Amino acid sequence: MLFPRLNKWIVILFVVALSAAGVRSYQLYHYIFDANIYNPGSIIIPLNATYEQVIDSLKKHQIIMNYKALDWVAKRKKYAASIKPGKYLLDKGLTTNQIVNMLRSGNQEPVMVTFNNLRFIEELAGAVSKYIQPDSTELMQKFSDPAIYEKYGFNKNTFHCMFIPNSYEFYWTTTSDQFLERMYMEYKRFWNEERTNKAQELGLTPEEVMTVASIVQEESNKRDEKPIIAGLYLNRIKRGIPLQADPTVKYALGNFKIKRVLNIHLAIDSPYNTYKYPGLPPGPINFPEVSSIEAVLHAAKTPYIYMCARQDFSGYHNFSTNLSGHLQNARKYKAALDSLEIFQ
Repeated sequence: MLFPRLNKWIVILFVVALSAAGVRSYQLYHYIFDANIYNPGSIIIPLNATYEQVIDSLKKHQIIMNYKALDWVAKRKKYAASIKPGKYLLDKGLTTNQIVNMLRSGNQEPVMVTFNNLRFIEELAGAVSKYIQPDSTELMQKFSDPAIYEKYGFNKNTFHCMFIPNSYEFYWTTTSDQFLERMYMEYKRFWNEERTNKAQELGLTPEEVMTVASIVQEESNKRDEKPIIAGLYLNRIKRGIPLQADPTVKYALGNFKIKRVLNIHLAIDSPYNTYKYPGLPPGPINFPEVSSIEAVLHAAKTPYIYMCARQDFSGYHNFSTNLSGHLQNARKYKAALDSLEIFQ
Protein backbone atom coordinates (compact mmCIF):
# COMPACT_ATOMS: atom_id res chain seq x y z
CA MET A 1 0.00 0.00 0.00
CA LEU A 2 3.00 2.33 0.51
CA PHE A 3 3.80 2.70 -3.20
CA PRO A 4 0.28 3.68 -4.23
CA ARG A 5 0.19 6.27 -1.44
CA LEU A 6 3.52 7.67 -2.66
CA ASN A 7 2.14 7.91 -6.15
CA LYS A 8 -0.84 9.82 -4.84
CA TRP A 9 1.32 12.45 -3.15
CA ILE A 10 3.53 12.75 -6.20
CA VAL A 11 0.45 13.40 -8.30
CA ILE A 12 -0.82 15.96 -5.80
CA LEU A 13 2.53 17.74 -5.69
CA PHE A 14 2.74 17.65 -9.47
CA VAL A 15 -0.72 19.17 -9.79
CA VAL A 16 0.08 21.85 -7.21
CA ALA A 17 3.36 22.69 -8.94
CA LEU A 18 1.66 22.77 -12.30
CA SER A 19 -1.04 25.05 -10.95
CA ALA A 20 1.54 27.35 -9.37
CA ALA A 21 3.47 27.44 -12.62
CA GLY A 22 0.27 28.23 -14.45
CA VAL A 23 -0.53 31.02 -12.04
CA ARG A 24 3.01 32.38 -12.35
CA SER A 25 2.92 32.12 -16.13
CA TYR A 26 -0.38 33.94 -16.17
CA GLN A 27 1.12 36.63 -13.91
CA LEU A 28 4.24 36.99 -16.05
CA TYR A 29 2.17 37.16 -19.22
CA HIS A 30 0.29 40.12 -17.79
CA TYR A 31 3.56 41.63 -16.51
CA ILE A 32 4.79 41.71 -20.10
CA PHE A 33 1.71 42.43 -22.17
CA ASP A 34 -0.67 44.46 -19.98
CA ALA A 35 -0.88 48.22 -20.41
CA ASN A 36 1.23 49.75 -17.66
CA ILE A 37 0.73 53.51 -17.90
CA TYR A 38 -1.00 55.12 -14.95
CA ASN A 39 -0.45 58.77 -15.81
CA PRO A 40 0.75 59.51 -19.40
CA GLY A 41 3.67 61.90 -19.52
CA SER A 42 7.30 62.32 -20.46
CA ILE A 43 10.62 61.92 -18.71
CA ILE A 44 14.11 63.14 -19.46
CA ILE A 45 16.90 60.63 -18.93
CA PRO A 46 20.24 62.47 -18.62
CA LEU A 47 23.63 61.19 -19.70
CA ASN A 48 25.08 58.44 -17.49
CA ALA A 49 21.79 57.94 -15.66
CA THR A 50 21.46 54.83 -13.51
CA TYR A 51 18.52 52.43 -13.54
CA GLU A 52 17.52 53.72 -10.11
CA GLN A 53 17.44 57.30 -11.43
CA VAL A 54 15.17 56.24 -14.30
CA ILE A 55 12.78 54.58 -11.85
CA ASP A 56 12.87 57.64 -9.58
CA SER A 57 11.95 59.86 -12.52
CA LEU A 58 9.04 57.60 -13.46
CA LYS A 59 7.82 57.62 -9.86
CA LYS A 60 8.18 61.39 -9.59
CA HIS A 61 5.81 61.84 -12.53
CA GLN A 62 3.57 58.95 -11.39
CA ILE A 63 3.70 57.42 -14.85
CA ILE A 64 3.88 53.65 -14.18
CA MET A 65 1.07 51.55 -12.78
CA ASN A 66 2.95 48.35 -11.84
CA TYR A 67 6.61 48.76 -10.93
CA LYS A 68 7.05 45.05 -10.14
CA ALA A 69 6.14 44.26 -13.73
CA LEU A 70 8.47 46.96 -15.07
CA ASP A 71 11.35 45.74 -12.92
CA TRP A 72 10.85 42.12 -13.97
CA VAL A 73 10.78 42.91 -17.69
CA ALA A 74 13.66 45.42 -17.41
CA LYS A 75 15.89 42.82 -15.74
CA ARG A 76 15.11 40.17 -18.37
CA LYS A 77 15.94 42.62 -21.15
CA LYS A 78 19.04 43.85 -19.29
CA TYR A 79 17.86 47.46 -19.56
CA ALA A 80 20.21 48.66 -16.79
CA ALA A 81 23.14 48.00 -19.14
CA SER A 82 21.49 49.76 -22.09
CA ILE A 83 20.20 53.04 -20.68
CA LYS A 84 20.08 55.74 -23.35
CA PRO A 85 19.64 59.45 -22.61
CA GLY A 86 16.81 61.43 -24.12
CA LYS A 87 13.28 62.69 -23.71
CA TYR A 88 10.69 59.93 -23.85
CA LEU A 89 6.93 60.23 -24.22
CA LEU A 90 5.08 57.47 -22.36
CA ASP A 91 1.56 57.50 -23.69
CA LYS A 92 -1.61 55.76 -22.61
CA GLY A 93 -1.91 52.10 -23.59
CA LEU A 94 1.80 51.21 -23.70
CA THR A 95 2.56 47.75 -22.32
CA THR A 96 5.46 47.05 -20.01
CA ASN A 97 7.28 45.35 -22.87
CA GLN A 98 6.76 48.37 -25.14
CA ILE A 99 7.93 50.76 -22.42
CA VAL A 100 11.19 48.88 -21.85
CA ASN A 101 11.77 48.46 -25.59
CA MET A 102 11.31 52.21 -26.12
CA LEU A 103 13.70 53.18 -23.34
CA ARG A 104 16.23 50.48 -24.27
CA SER A 105 16.29 51.43 -27.97
CA GLY A 106 16.55 55.17 -27.36
CA ASN A 107 13.32 55.83 -29.29
CA GLN A 108 13.01 59.45 -28.19
CA GLU A 109 10.17 61.88 -28.68
CA PRO A 110 11.28 64.93 -30.71
CA VAL A 111 11.05 68.27 -28.91
CA MET A 112 10.07 71.57 -30.48
CA VAL A 113 12.69 74.23 -29.79
CA THR A 114 11.01 77.63 -30.00
CA PHE A 115 12.63 81.00 -29.52
CA ASN A 116 11.41 84.52 -30.27
CA ASN A 117 11.27 87.96 -28.68
CA LEU A 118 14.94 87.73 -27.73
CA ARG A 119 17.61 90.44 -27.93
CA PHE A 120 20.85 89.23 -26.37
CA ILE A 121 22.83 86.09 -27.11
CA GLU A 122 22.66 85.14 -23.41
CA GLU A 123 18.87 85.05 -23.70
CA LEU A 124 19.14 82.67 -26.64
CA ALA A 125 21.38 80.32 -24.68
CA GLY A 126 18.94 80.32 -21.78
CA ALA A 127 15.92 79.72 -24.02
CA VAL A 128 17.47 76.86 -26.02
CA SER A 129 18.90 75.09 -22.96
CA LYS A 130 15.33 74.40 -21.79
CA TYR A 131 14.81 72.03 -24.69
CA ILE A 132 18.11 70.24 -25.38
CA GLN A 133 20.81 68.61 -23.32
CA PRO A 134 23.54 71.33 -23.21
CA ASP A 135 23.04 73.89 -20.46
CA SER A 136 23.21 77.64 -21.00
CA THR A 137 26.86 77.79 -19.89
CA GLU A 138 27.95 75.25 -22.50
CA LEU A 139 25.93 77.00 -25.20
CA MET A 140 27.39 80.39 -24.29
CA GLN A 141 30.90 78.98 -24.62
CA LYS A 142 30.04 78.11 -28.22
CA PHE A 143 28.17 81.36 -28.87
CA SER A 144 31.14 83.44 -27.72
CA ASP A 145 33.88 81.50 -29.50
CA PRO A 146 35.55 83.51 -32.33
CA ALA A 147 36.40 80.24 -34.08
CA ILE A 148 32.68 79.50 -34.33
CA TYR A 149 32.00 82.93 -35.85
CA GLU A 150 34.70 82.34 -38.45
CA LYS A 151 33.51 78.81 -39.21
CA TYR A 152 30.05 80.04 -40.19
CA GLY A 153 31.12 83.30 -41.82
CA PHE A 154 30.02 85.79 -39.16
CA ASN A 155 31.63 87.97 -36.52
CA LYS A 156 30.67 88.73 -32.93
CA ASN A 157 28.21 91.42 -33.98
CA THR A 158 26.54 89.59 -36.88
CA PHE A 159 26.37 86.16 -35.24
CA HIS A 160 22.77 86.98 -34.23
CA CYS A 161 21.83 86.63 -37.88
CA MET A 162 22.38 82.87 -37.92
CA PHE A 163 19.45 82.28 -35.55
CA ILE A 164 16.12 82.96 -37.23
CA PRO A 165 13.29 82.80 -34.65
CA ASN A 166 10.92 79.93 -35.29
CA SER A 167 10.01 76.48 -33.99
CA TYR A 168 12.45 73.70 -34.85
CA GLU A 169 12.28 69.98 -34.17
CA PHE A 170 15.24 68.50 -32.29
CA TYR A 171 15.99 65.58 -30.02
CA TRP A 172 16.82 66.32 -26.40
CA THR A 173 20.23 64.68 -26.92
CA THR A 174 21.20 67.31 -29.54
CA THR A 175 24.71 68.62 -28.83
CA SER A 176 25.71 72.27 -29.00
CA ASP A 177 27.62 71.61 -32.24
CA GLN A 178 24.63 69.86 -33.78
CA PHE A 179 22.40 72.76 -32.78
CA LEU A 180 24.74 75.23 -34.49
CA GLU A 181 24.92 73.12 -37.65
CA ARG A 182 21.14 72.99 -37.82
CA MET A 183 20.77 76.74 -37.30
CA TYR A 184 23.28 77.45 -40.06
CA MET A 185 21.43 75.09 -42.38
CA GLU A 186 18.16 76.91 -41.60
CA TYR A 187 19.86 80.27 -42.20
CA LYS A 188 21.12 79.13 -45.62
CA ARG A 189 17.71 77.70 -46.45
CA PHE A 190 15.99 80.97 -45.55
CA TRP A 191 18.41 83.09 -47.55
CA ASN A 192 17.60 81.44 -50.85
CA GLU A 193 18.37 82.97 -54.22
CA GLU A 194 15.14 84.98 -54.31
CA ARG A 195 15.69 86.67 -50.95
CA THR A 196 19.38 87.22 -51.61
CA ASN A 197 18.54 88.94 -54.89
CA LYS A 198 16.00 91.19 -53.17
CA ALA A 199 18.66 92.21 -50.65
CA GLN A 200 21.06 93.03 -53.48
CA GLU A 201 18.39 95.18 -55.13
CA LEU A 202 18.29 97.21 -51.92
CA GLY A 203 22.06 97.49 -51.94
CA LEU A 204 22.33 95.44 -48.75
CA THR A 205 23.79 92.13 -47.64
CA PRO A 206 21.56 89.60 -45.86
CA GLU A 207 23.19 90.58 -42.56
CA GLU A 208 22.46 94.26 -43.22
CA VAL A 209 18.85 93.45 -44.08
CA MET A 210 18.56 91.63 -40.77
CA THR A 211 20.13 94.57 -38.96
CA VAL A 212 17.49 96.93 -40.40
CA ALA A 213 14.82 94.31 -39.62
CA SER A 214 15.93 94.17 -35.99
CA ILE A 215 15.40 97.93 -35.65
CA VAL A 216 12.02 97.73 -37.38
CA GLN A 217 11.03 94.94 -34.98
CA GLU A 218 11.91 97.06 -31.95
CA GLU A 219 9.99 100.02 -33.33
CA SER A 220 6.71 98.18 -33.87
CA ASN A 221 4.95 94.86 -33.44
CA LYS A 222 2.29 95.89 -35.96
CA ARG A 223 2.76 93.78 -39.08
CA ASP A 224 0.90 96.26 -41.29
CA GLU A 225 3.18 99.08 -40.18
CA LYS A 226 6.52 97.30 -40.40
CA PRO A 227 6.96 97.79 -44.19
CA ILE A 228 6.37 101.55 -43.76
CA ILE A 229 8.99 101.78 -41.01
CA ALA A 230 11.37 99.70 -43.11
CA GLY A 231 10.86 102.06 -46.04
CA LEU A 232 11.57 105.04 -43.79
CA TYR A 233 14.90 103.62 -42.61
CA LEU A 234 15.88 102.61 -46.12
CA ASN A 235 15.20 106.22 -47.18
CA ARG A 236 17.57 107.45 -44.48
CA ILE A 237 20.26 104.98 -45.52
CA LYS A 238 20.01 106.02 -49.19
CA ARG A 239 20.16 109.72 -48.31
CA GLY A 240 23.00 109.33 -45.83
CA ILE A 241 20.85 110.60 -42.96
CA PRO A 242 21.76 109.14 -39.53
CA LEU A 243 19.18 106.56 -38.52
CA GLN A 244 18.67 108.13 -35.08
CA ALA A 245 16.85 105.01 -33.95
CA ASP A 246 16.07 104.97 -30.24
CA PRO A 247 16.16 101.14 -30.00
CA THR A 248 19.82 101.09 -31.01
CA VAL A 249 20.63 103.41 -28.11
CA LYS A 250 18.74 101.15 -25.72
CA TYR A 251 20.72 98.18 -27.04
CA ALA A 252 23.98 100.07 -26.52
CA LEU A 253 22.90 100.76 -22.95
CA GLY A 254 21.71 97.18 -22.46
CA ASN A 255 18.40 98.51 -21.17
CA PHE A 256 15.19 98.18 -23.15
CA LYS A 257 13.03 99.28 -20.22
CA ILE A 258 13.77 102.93 -20.96
CA LYS A 259 10.53 104.68 -21.94
CA ARG A 260 12.05 108.01 -22.93
CA VAL A 261 15.43 108.31 -24.59
CA LEU A 262 17.03 111.43 -23.11
CA ASN A 263 20.15 113.43 -23.96
CA ILE A 264 22.04 111.61 -21.21
CA HIS A 265 21.34 108.36 -23.02
CA LEU A 266 22.39 109.77 -26.38
CA ALA A 267 25.83 110.58 -24.97
CA ILE A 268 26.89 106.93 -24.86
CA ASP A 269 29.88 106.27 -27.10
CA SER A 270 28.94 103.09 -28.90
CA PRO A 271 28.86 102.06 -32.56
CA TYR A 272 25.24 101.09 -31.85
CA ASN A 273 24.39 104.71 -31.02
CA THR A 274 22.88 105.70 -34.37
CA TYR A 275 22.53 109.30 -33.19
CA LYS A 276 26.30 109.55 -32.83
CA TYR A 277 27.44 107.27 -35.67
CA PRO A 278 25.87 107.38 -39.15
CA GLY A 279 24.92 104.30 -41.12
CA LEU A 280 23.90 100.92 -39.84
CA PRO A 281 25.06 99.61 -36.46
CA PRO A 282 27.56 96.71 -36.55
CA GLY A 283 24.83 94.07 -36.35
CA PRO A 284 21.26 93.28 -35.31
CA ILE A 285 19.98 94.52 -31.96
CA ASN A 286 17.79 91.44 -31.52
CA PHE A 287 16.95 88.24 -33.34
CA PRO A 288 14.68 89.58 -36.10
CA GLU A 289 11.68 87.44 -36.92
CA VAL A 290 10.68 86.43 -40.43
CA SER A 291 7.91 89.05 -40.57
CA SER A 292 10.43 91.81 -39.82
CA ILE A 293 12.92 90.54 -42.41
CA GLU A 294 10.20 90.29 -45.03
CA ALA A 295 9.07 93.82 -44.16
CA VAL A 296 12.51 95.09 -45.16
CA LEU A 297 12.74 92.97 -48.31
CA HIS A 298 9.27 94.23 -49.31
CA ALA A 299 9.53 97.71 -47.82
CA ALA A 300 6.85 100.23 -48.68
CA LYS A 301 7.77 102.97 -51.15
CA THR A 302 7.23 106.02 -48.96
CA PRO A 303 8.61 109.58 -48.79
CA TYR A 304 8.89 109.42 -44.99
CA ILE A 305 12.11 110.07 -43.12
CA TYR A 306 10.70 110.81 -39.65
CA MET A 307 8.50 108.86 -37.26
CA CYS A 308 7.19 109.29 -33.74
CA ALA A 309 5.00 107.08 -31.59
CA ARG A 310 1.36 108.07 -31.59
CA GLN A 311 0.09 109.92 -28.55
CA ASP A 312 -2.75 107.40 -28.11
CA PHE A 313 -0.20 104.68 -27.20
CA SER A 314 -1.80 102.35 -29.75
CA GLY A 315 1.59 101.05 -30.82
CA TYR A 316 1.32 102.80 -34.17
CA HIS A 317 3.32 105.82 -35.34
CA ASN A 318 2.88 109.21 -36.94
CA PHE A 319 5.10 109.70 -39.99
CA SER A 320 6.36 112.87 -41.65
CA THR A 321 8.52 113.94 -44.54
CA ASN A 322 10.08 116.99 -42.89
CA LEU A 323 11.45 118.12 -39.55
CA SER A 324 8.69 120.60 -38.74
CA GLY A 325 6.03 117.92 -39.09
CA HIS A 326 8.09 115.56 -36.97
CA LEU A 327 8.52 118.14 -34.21
CA GLN A 328 4.75 118.62 -34.06
CA ASN A 329 4.25 114.87 -33.68
CA ALA A 330 6.99 114.71 -31.07
CA ARG A 331 5.36 117.48 -28.99
CA LYS A 332 2.05 115.56 -28.99
CA TYR A 333 3.75 112.38 -27.82
CA LYS A 334 5.80 114.21 -25.17
CA ALA A 335 2.64 115.81 -23.79
CA ALA A 336 1.00 112.38 -23.58
CA LEU A 337 4.00 111.01 -21.66
CA ASP A 338 3.99 114.00 -19.33
CA SER A 339 0.29 113.52 -18.61
CA LEU A 340 1.06 110.00 -17.44
CA GLU A 341 4.12 111.20 -15.50
CA ILE A 342 6.46 109.01 -17.56
CA PHE A 343 9.75 110.83 -17.36
CA GLN A 344 12.31 108.13 -18.06
